[in-house]
Amino acid sequence: MIRSLDPFIFSAPAPARRRRGILQKGERMNYHRPVLLGKVIGLLQPAPGKIFVDGTLGGGGHTEAMLEAGARVIGLDQDPEAIAFSRERLAKFGDRFQPAHANFASLGATLDELGIGKIDGVLLDVGTSSRQLESAGRGFSFQKDGPLDMRMNPTTGATAAEWVNRSGVAELERILREFGEEPQARRIAAALVRARAEKPLATTLELAHVVESVIPRRGKTHPATRVFQALRIAVNRELESLAEGLAQTTERLASGGRLAAITFHSLEDRIVKNFFKARIAETIDDPTWPAPRPNPLFIFRPLTRKPLLADAAEQSENPRSRSAKLRAVEKI
Repeated sequence: MIRSLDPFIFSAPAPARRRRGILQKGERMNYHRPVLLGKVIGLLQPAPGKIFVDGTLGGGGHTEAMLEAGARVIGLDQDPEAIAFSRERLAKFGDRFQPAHANFASLGATLDELGIGKIDGVLLDVGTSSRQLESAGRGFSFQKDGPLDMRMNPTTGATAAEWVNRSGVAELERILREFGEEPQARRIAAALVRARAEKPLATTLELAHVVESVIPRRGKTHPATRVFQALRIAVNRELESLAEGLAQTTERLASGGRLAAITFHSLEDRIVKNFFKARIAETIDDPTWPAPRPNPLFIFRPLTRKPLLADAAEQSENPRSRSAKLRAVEKI
């Protein structure tokens, strides 16, 4: 029982010939290892005859494990590089693997196009891939100089440069504070507006240098870390997409179907946690009510009471896994 019901609101660097972050012919791609792989497969329980959706295909690591278990997998990704890579990597599974260039926020429409009704499970591995972070041409990282892009789908939408050079001080401050939890949001926003008045900001290092002019670098964490996170989230509408993806997944899961979500920072995890929490309580209560009432959102049973984390061995082998949190539920 919960006390009240809050509605849910939501091998190498790229060569010089890369343009706008799109892979050129013959260029090799590297992707991160799938995090929490054993735990994900244990929770989702893929098997022959079952249909799963991997909402963030990436390099196809999680999908490959589901396919090896005999399941059919629809792999969604808004990054065309991921689709191309995984299509080749997983071709051996034939028509049991179907890649689709789509954001998981359009999961329902994608399944409709494929003529698929209910599904047995969904994995949402939220955030950026190591491939995206390591490619200078994608503009996700302050560690390499590249165009200030940050779009997960580099074929559409406004770039980070457009957001930085067109947004007012108040809007930039809101983005940095809300999506980056940046305590110096106001000062950084003002500095960005001053800098772009002299010359539009066009590259990742130009942006990082402006932030460093406000917050001197101390320790291991770069002062632009939160700024880059905030802009990336805004550019890709990540939190809105996560909310929509969770809602659509709930509608498409068959009875007994399972949903697992891997998050990498507190904003994502909070959305997943609250979404699940609002739907696993059979009753709700309020101090003004004479007695608890049935929860109209009740639809899940929890598979993880607390988020599952990578063990020490995985964290050592794959540093990206250190911030990963895995939560899962089963549809009643």
